[in-house]
Amino acid sequence: MNFDFADSARLAASLPDSLPPLAVDIDGTLTDSNRAVDPRVFPVLQAWPSVLVIATGKAMPYPVALCEFLGLEKRVIAENGGVVIADRDSPVSFLADPAAANAVAKEYQRRGYSLGWGEANLVNRWRETELAVSRDAPLEPLEEIATAHGLTVVDTGYAYHVHASAVNKGVGLREIATSLELDPRGFAFVGDSPNDVPGFDVAGVTVTVANAPESVKRAADYVTESGYGDGFLEAVEWLCQQSE
Repeated sequence: MNFDFADSARLAASLPDSLPPLAVDIDGTLTDSNRAVDPRVFPVLQAWPSVLVIATGKAMPYPVALCEFLGLEKRVIAENGGVVIADRDSPVSFLADPAAANAVAKEYQRRGYSLGWGEANLVNRWRETELAVSRDAPLEPLEEIATAHGLTVVDTGYAYHVHASAVNKGVGLREIATSLELDPRGFAFVGDSPNDVPGFDVAGVTVTVANAPESVKRAADYVTESGYGDGFLEAVEWLCQQSE
């Protein structure tokens, strides 16, 4: 289904109060195929009647900025669970030590490989607990170095994320739910990438969009017919039906 702005506004205006808390990914879920956030999702995010959490592999400033400019409470799982913000009055929780990820970056570059983000390296500049490497960079040596430092490499379809093996979006969801005195099984989780699957394992209801790989589709309760932002809006329609 293709939603226009009027469809999105109508959907936002009709959201039932019975909708569950929602955790939602950004890239591939709230974006278009060019990774630009789809503005049609804004009214629905702003109108969500219960707790809304932005759960992403991006560094903390990106989801915080999204919340800031949409007027949303800053409830964020960033860096694949490595950074958690329950709200503006709660301390930021860092669930992994960056030392090992920093060591991986140094060793990878010492061997002559680039992280792939240019001199500014805006992808990692504000990253607190993990490392992101361009998918154009060689994966095999990255995995070798990460394993030697006890870290995991996850290919999200957008970057290779090197992070602590014990940290993921499911861990982040448990952390934020505890801070908010909520049951993580009471959350719905909408995502599209392998790094969303640990969140699916924790949440009670899970949806993925049509652009997701098959491994993610198999892990979800519902797969939308549309992809990207259209898929998210379709997921919301489905969640509305389930809450009736």
